[in-house]
Amino acid sequence: MIDTPKDPTSYSFITYGWVLGLAILGGLVSFLRKLREGNTRVFNIIELIGEVTSAAFTGIIVFWILENSGVAPLITAACVGIAGNMGSRGLYLLEQFLKSKFPV
Repeated sequence: MIDTPKDPTSYSFITYGWVLGLAILGGLVSFLRKLREGNTRVFNIIELIGEVTSAAFTGIIVFWILENSGVAPLITAACVGIAGNMGSRGLYLLEQFLKSKFPV
């Protein structure tokens, strides 16, 4: 059996639902940690939206990378949650990694 190459449109809404759910949950945990440490205010809706948005974006990117690499689904799920928790820090680290592999 020949595997057909996947693209972002070949995944179901259910798959994207759990990916976004895990990533956003990771982002919420990050926001709550910042709140507990006193690094943000309780009603800072803009920061919460930013945290959730960057978590979702980072989670999707990590999902695509790991799916393309053939990583097991449970490992992918765990990494998506962790990436969501890392949010913009994860994007920064990914950017640094890619710069080291593909110098301009």
